[in-house]
Amino acid sequence: MHAQPPITISETFGLSPIAVRAKETWLAIRGGEQVPPTRFDRSSLGVFMPRLSVKTYLGWRRPDRRVPIYNLFNRTPTPLSDGWSVRKTQIRDFRGGTLTYDSHNGTDFIVPIGTLVVAPAPAKVIRVSSEFNRGGLKVFLDHGDGLITTSNHLARSLVRVGDVVARGQPIALSGYSGLDGLSTFPIGAPHIHFNVWLDGEYVDPFAVPGEASIWRDGNEPRPSEGLSAERFEPTKWDPKGVSDAIDACTSAASRDEIAGFGDFDERAAAVLFHRNYYPTRFSARPPLAEGGHARTPRLTLPLSPDDYVGVAFDGLGG
Repeated sequence: MHAQPPITISETFGLSPIAVRAKETWLAIRGGEQVPPTRFDRSSLGVFMPRLSVKTYLGWRRPDRRVPIYNLFNRTPTPLSDGWSVRKTQIRDFRGGTLTYDSHNGTDFIVPIGTLVVAPAPAKVIRVSSEFNRGGLKVFLDHGDGLITTSNHLARSLVRVGDVVARGQPIALSGYSGLDGLSTFPIGAPHIHFNVWLDGEYVDPFAVPGEASIWRDGNEPRPSEGLSAERFEPTKWDPKGVSDAIDACTSAASRDEIAGFGDFDERAAAVLFHRNYYPTRFSARPPLAEGGHARTPRLTLPLSPDDYVGVAFDGLGG
């Protein structure tokens, strides 16, 4: 990969265009068209790791080259109809612990700004978008058989919609883009919020007993050692399911954006985005992919082996 110019403050936090970001901030704080305001209280302070956050902004990495986990997927989420909650009131991670918060639907990897983000499996890029109130800059990858991943809070995308990427191929540089990063600076740790969807629904890549891990190395995920030339077929979207999902959208704003995509795969990706980031704008959740797909071990860490060898759940470590 060619050397990249330094990441700017605007890229780090995703501040441009200012007028759009101001509108999205207002939507997050006060709510809007079928979007409840974000819920937080004193328990939300338990999310922060100030000592780890400041060190990471300064470029620190653990000496054992393990990437710290900030938050895990919440296995007992609060109802979608209640809106986004960063409170810690109803929480359980895959280990039975509390390293998560009410509405957390992904895995957070704490990394310095400018860290290389790579494809966790061979994929087609199906969406690149930035929404200040919903995770900043994001790259959506379709790995086939209904498996979709996104990396959020990015500073810079290195790919475009339609690109086909190999496992381990660079797709972005990390930041802490979005309202989350700007509003919690410097006590919120810069991180990649990593989402996994199976057949259009959020899933935890880590496994509880009796469940298959979606990580290729089980619950101890590692990065891919170099690029992999594996073959894959993009997900077969269900035209009726996508159409029914659009019909179930009660928001003019979301419907207008979805309708703006002429390419069917991009339109399906837009439905996936809006239905999961603005779930209260949909009256039903029909399946989006053809057939049902089981959990299988397919993903490696979305990070370079030059930077990390695995994960850590204990923060600062040695």
